[in-house]
Amino acid sequence: MSNIVHKENSQRASVLQHVSLNVRRLRHAAGLSQSALAEKSDVSRRMLVAIEAGEKNVSLGTLDRVAEALDVAFSDLIQAPGSPDPSRINELAWAGVIPGSKAVLLAKAEARREVELWEWQLEPGEIYRSECDAQGWSEQIYVFEGSLTVFFGDSERRLHSGEFFMFASHVPHGYRNDGTQATRFVRNVVI
Repeated sequence: MSNIVHKENSQRASVLQHVSLNVRRLRHAAGLSQSALAEKSDVSRRMLVAIEAGEKNVSLGTLDRVAEALDVAFSDLIQAPGSPDPSRINELAWAGVIPGSKAVLLAKAEARREVELWEWQLEPGEIYRSECDAQGWSEQIYVFEGSLTVFFGDSERRLHSGEFFMFASHVPHGYRNDGTQATRFVRNVVI
């Protein structure tokens, strides 16, 4: 089973601390003892004690069960406590055995109905203008090749390869490739 953390990986230390603090805080807020959470989540009390102490590698599946038992999202367990932007996670959630294998949870958004996943490519000089979406809709953009200018309302933001951005899409918005090479990005529309 794949673990969320590997103690040998120094980048993981912060996530171990986040999980530890968040599980303890959310368990207390739910009025559950460690034994009650263990029973409700089908995770051993011994494992929960180790998780809350920040001492234990834990599988993604185990954290999913703990999150479900606490009635919170998985992201609520790994996000830095007190984060100024609760939609922006940007935490390495899994590291594989082979160096370079990883999964980073970039962001979260509330969805009422669905999330659309799009792959886009804009050639140099290309512009895409979008109509305003309904109030409450948002977009998540992740650039994986080239650079992209996202314009929304009266603002714009330039993103380079490896960067992501989220914005409320109920305002006029669109995308522009100001670079000299093709831009490829993933776009999630959160409805």
